[in-house]
Parts: sequence; structure tokens; C-alpha cells
Amino acid sequence: MRSVSQSVMTGFVNALAILIFLAQLPELVHVTSATYALIALGLAIIYALPGSPPAIPSPLVAIVVLTGLTGWLGLDVRTVTHFGELPSTLPGFGLPQVPLTFETLRIIAPFALTLAAVGLLESLLTAQIVDDMTDTPSSKNRECLGQGAANMASAVFGGMGGCAMIGQSVINVSFGARGRLSTFTAGAFLLILLVLLQDLLKLVPVAALTAVMIMVSLNTFQWGSLKRLATNPWPSSVVMLATVATVVATHDLAKGVIVGVLLSGVFFAGKVSRLNRVTSSLSDDGRTRTYRVAGQVFFASAGAFADEIDLLEDVDRLVIEVSAAHFWDISAVAALDRVVIKARSRGLEVSVVGLNEASATMVERFGEHDKESAAPRPAH
Repeated sequence: MRSVSQSVMTGFVNALAILIFLAQLPELVHVTSATYALIALGLAIIYALPGSPPAIPSPLVAIVVLTGLTGWLGLDVRTVTHFGELPSTLPGFGLPQVPLTFETLRIIAPFALTLAAVGLLESLLTAQIVDDMTDTPSSKNRECLGQGAANMASAVFGGMGGCAMIGQSVINVSFGARGRLSTFTAGAFLLILLVLLQDLLKLVPVAALTAVMIMVSLNTFQWGSLKRLATNPWPSSVVMLATVATVVATHDLAKGVIVGVLLSGVFFAGKVSRLNRVTSSLSDDGRTRTYRVAGQVFFASAGAFADEIDLLEDVDRLVIEVSAAHFWDISAVAALDRVVIKARSRGLEVSVVGLNEASATMVERFGEHDKESAAPRPAH
């Protein structure tokens, strides 16, 4: 999660809001005029009630009112039953009927790992968003352990894998929920509705749920991010837009986040590489050139570092002073090797001074110029 930048977070949230809205489009096309009227009335109720969290949330009021109107007026609109038959009993316990062999594990492991990664990623992003909304911290490790335990428990009762739902979380927090009991209550109440009160649930018009989800999508989208596109650094805006575009195009939140994280890494590497500085000075006798390297030397800046050193100058000795630099990877060590080995092949004496402890360890382990200088050299 430390690798997920704010731009990726914003793109993730905005893309999810767009997906939530797109999921409502089937309920907005080829429907009766009564459906449009109910959706409009539902949105009016949701946004007309007081903004501070009331004892009864405005979406719940909208659902109750629209359900009552539908039954009272006998409106010809789709209800919850159009989505399929509702369960009438509690789920029963049962272990999966699959052979417990290595072959089974080999088949399901790739899918299991992929789903776990996607679920954890979405849950951790949702946790971060809720933390920001409530200005409170949460234990991400506890969230991961709880999600894993809940998914294993769900599986033996015939349930599908799941993760945190940002839409429901935003509704929950927006209307005053702050404790763990709110999440437990939501699940328990849904179970009661499905099993004990399904005769009432069957009367709920789909238009009421559509109105609520449109509200969720509008509230989830970070509208201020559109204004910041013109003021934020362009790499941040590109990362956000790329995350949104990938998620909307693939309907896969994980792919969008991966694209955003990769782009953030590329832009960051490019920015850090431009902070390097190489200066030089010539000794009084004109025979020794000293190069002073400052900054971070790694794969994105190693080439520029090597190019700054002039190996054709008519001097006898080169001193590469790197006390203000840090060598991060084998690309940096390889660039230093090229400079030193080429200079020595031209008969120059080369000294590398000022390596910090970590950089010296990298050069000692992966560098070749010290080994090359230690080998017997042919007489000139």
C-alpha cells in the first residue's frame, strides 16, 4: 500500500464511481416513465433531507417511500424479484465436494491467489478511503486477517469470496457509522431481510435501489480532482487518468491500480534521475581532473552519470568523488565500471573516493573495475 500514490487512490475512487453509475444504465434505458419518475423522486428525497446524519438515513427513507407509492398506486415497475428468486432458508454447512489432492490445489491455486490479491487490494484501498473520511486510523493487518477468516467461513456455507465494498462503506460512513458494529449490523440486517422479511423485500422497486446507487456514485466521485487536473503536476494527472481509463475499459480494479503504480514508479524514477549533478575541476598543474557526483545513481540516472565524464581529455589522472552520491543498483555499479575500465584502458590513473558504506558494499559485490585492476596488466 505504501507504493500506491495519492493519484492512484484518486483514480481508483473515481473509476469505481463511474463503474457504479454504469451498472445502473440498464435500469435507465427502455423503462417506463413511472420508473424515471420514481428515480427522480428518490434522488429528491435523498438530497432534500438534512445534510447532517439523521436518526434514519435519507436513502432508507427514499426506499420506504418509493415502495409505499409503488404498492399504493399499483405502478407497473420492476421490483427486486425481477433479479431472481430470493432464498427462503438459512445457508447450510457443507465442505466443498472436491478431492483433496495436489492436482486440485494446482488447478485452483492461480485463481485463489488472484482473487485474494484483488480482494485485499480493494479492501486496503477502501480502508484508506474510510480512514481519510473519518480522520481515524485502522489496522490494515487486522482487516486482512478478518477478510481471510470471513471468506473461509463463507465458503463452507456455500458463499462466494468477497471483500470490502467501497459503495456500502461510503454510505455507512456518510450517515454517521463510526464503529465495527455498523458493519456487523449491515450484514445481520440483510440476512434478516432475505430470510424473514422477504415478502416486504419483494415489493421494493428497482428504481429505489437505482436512485440510491446513483447517489453513491455521485458521492464517491471526487469532483475536486477534475479542478486539480489543471494545477497538479502533469505526471500526477496522467497517473490518475490512466488508472480511471484502465479500470473503466477492463472493469478490473486491480489492473487499473497496477497501471497507476507502474506509471507512478516510472515518473518518480525519471524525476529523481534529473536531480543528479556532476561537476568537475582541474588541478593547478592541469594533469588531474576531479569529478564530483551528487544525487542518486540508479538505472534511470546511471547513463547520464557516465556520459558526464570526459574520457578523451588530455590528463593523467581522474578522481571520481562520490561522497554526496548513493549507488542503488547494479546498473549504477555497471556505469561506474564502464567509466573506470575505459579510462584505465586509455592509460589513465583512476581513483573512486568517498563511497558510503552501502554503496561500497554494492561496488565490492558487483563491481568489476577493482577485480580488473587487481589482475596482472600487460607491460606498455
